[in-house]
Amino acid sequence: MSDYFPPLRHMQFLLNDVFEAPELWAAMPATQEVGPELVSAILEEGAKITSALIAPLSRIGDEEGARFDNGKVTTPEGFVDAYKKLAEGGWIGLGGNPEFGGQGLPKMLTVLFEEMLYAADSSFTLYPALTSGAALAINAHASESLKKTYLPRLYKGEWAGAMCLTEPHAGTDLGIIKTRAVPKGEGSYAITGTKIFITGGEHDLTKNIIHLVLAKLPDAPEGPKGISLFLVPKIRLDEQGQLAKPNAVVCGAIEHKMGIKASATCVMHFEEAEGYLIGELNQGLACMFTMMNYERLSIGLQGLGCAQRSLHTAMVYAHERLQSRAAKGAVNPDQPADPILVHPDVRRMLLTQRAYTEAGRAFALYTAEALDKAHFHPDDSERGKAADKVALLTPIAKAFLTDKGFDSCVLGQQVLGGHGYIREWGQEQRVRDARIAQIYEGTNGIQALDLARRKIVGSKGKLAESFYEDVEALLERLDSRKEMAEFVQPLKEALQSLRESTADLLAQAQSNPDAAGAASCDYLHLFGHVIYAYLWVRIASVACTRPGSAFYAAQVDMARYYFARLLPMASYHARAVKTGAQPLMAVDSACFEV
Repeated sequence: MSDYFPPLRHMQFLLNDVFEAPELWAAMPATQEVGPELVSAILEEGAKITSALIAPLSRIGDEEGARFDNGKVTTPEGFVDAYKKLAEGGWIGLGGNPEFGGQGLPKMLTVLFEEMLYAADSSFTLYPALTSGAALAINAHASESLKKTYLPRLYKGEWAGAMCLTEPHAGTDLGIIKTRAVPKGEGSYAITGTKIFITGGEHDLTKNIIHLVLAKLPDAPEGPKGISLFLVPKIRLDEQGQLAKPNAVVCGAIEHKMGIKASATCVMHFEEAEGYLIGELNQGLACMFTMMNYERLSIGLQGLGCAQRSLHTAMVYAHERLQSRAAKGAVNPDQPADPILVHPDVRRMLLTQRAYTEAGRAFALYTAEALDKAHFHPDDSERGKAADKVALLTPIAKAFLTDKGFDSCVLGQQVLGGHGYIREWGQEQRVRDARIAQIYEGTNGIQALDLARRKIVGSKGKLAESFYEDVEALLERLDSRKEMAEFVQPLKEALQSLRESTADLLAQAQSNPDAAGAASCDYLHLFGHVIYAYLWVRIASVACTRPGSAFYAAQVDMARYYFARLLPMASYHARAVKTGAQPLMAVDSACFEV
């Protein structure tokens, strides 16, 4: 009932035809060996392993959950074996640095496999996702010695990674963390403190867990400028780099959660644990952002994956479930009722799910394209431009993908009616699993504030120019194509609305410090809807050149649906941005009293 089958045709259509990824990779020396045959092999094999090995664990993991006993965490039945097979297949190191055993594949390819993993089972996927993120930060900022020691085992999946930021008294405000690092000599530090909400902080999938821990030296500056980053292994190593003695790292408890129950969310105690500095002293937050930004896109993919699996279940159910007759008369007169697919409101829900999910996949690839250029492009200028685009897109990708992913899961549940509320169908689990993605790795409100205040106001609007240029270039290419006229003008208007809202935000921020915070969520959703409009036009512009295929015709139909029923939401968000901070901040505090 809740089987998962990755949408390979749509993935390959986007990758090869819409984004023309093979041409991009061929133009960059570091990715020239990534050809069509390799891409097809990875996607097809990835589909097999996620549908056959990982997806069946989803229900098991939700029923059993992670179990805690005297400092030890046991994952549900089948997790250890599945993780071992995933590691043996080289899947954990897909995007890793080849110098240390990774496969060095481009992000545009790995995001599609990550989506498959999250769709198959979000709880399971968080373990390898945290490992990949930790490896990325180590590769970017650690010493050569630490890289040589830890990266090969992380890429192989022999060891896992975890990110230790939050503390009981400090959520988003990391400047007030209390965890301390005291120099011990010979390059090591004694790390002492407690971290909470640590995904995969303890488990039985690997023999060692590599914690990346934010801490402060006793004489560090106050606030965020005094934070440093440390590598703290669960098991210390001997001089030959082999596992030796346990470190002073203890799991005190795991949280009992609404969803992702098989993902161990841990309270971790560091009791003068041996750790090693990553990057420069007091530059830990900048170093950790390498991992945090990776995880933010990854969590966006969690929202997307949950939505895709919910959509698949809802589509199958809508074809099979017989209920009432179509308004225009019986569609299946030989049956006691028609399939619910004939009813307009069911179609509204399914089409909304599909429009957001398929555009979300394109958005993930659009962001990954910028990441690939920022990492692999041989031209310094192009890498710089791409890095700026990544900075702009990352908070939108995390927040918009997860907001629309959750909304889509709720719609998928609603399509099933009462059965959507029943555990056996899997839809209520998708809703619960998707909900956390809006919260962790920086709540979506924090992502919106990052976009509005740091990225837009902070750059005086310049960071948005890279997106404007992409849209304008597309509009120029399509201006002479009559069959695209129905999309070109609405996209022009949407872009103009975004420009005007950006100007409104900048003007308000000059005189009111609350302006960015008041406008942020609406501004992010406006930006997200315009991005999706841009991507649907790109999709339709390719699909309409290939007549005679139901697959391509459906892409054009979906673009029409998005423009007719969903893009109008952008106008609402633009109007909300224009109202400024007054409706929020002028309200008397008595209105918030219980």
